Amino acid sequence: MIETALYIAFTLVGLAVVLAFWRLLRGPSAPDRILALDTLYVNTIALLVLFGIHLGNNIYFEAALLIALMGFVGTVALCKYLLRGDIIE
Repeated sequence: MIETALYIAFTLVGLAVVLAFWRLLRGPSAPDRILALDTLYVNTIALLVLFGIHLGNNIYFEAALLIALMGFVGTVALCKYLLRGDIIE
């Protein structure tokens, strides 16, 4: 039962990754692309957690935590650059 749920989750999150990547490439404005990049981070975290559950390995959870941290910092830096024109004042 859990294997079926994992395969369905892999499919849906994989579809979300493709759609977010499409938005990243075709986004009409920079804020749309930043939002798509942030969505890609979240989807990647979800995929890593699913892989961790599927394989029964804890290293994927630690990788997901690191990607979440880098994604947050990257999104904040890009938003600050868009709003003020520079990252460090």
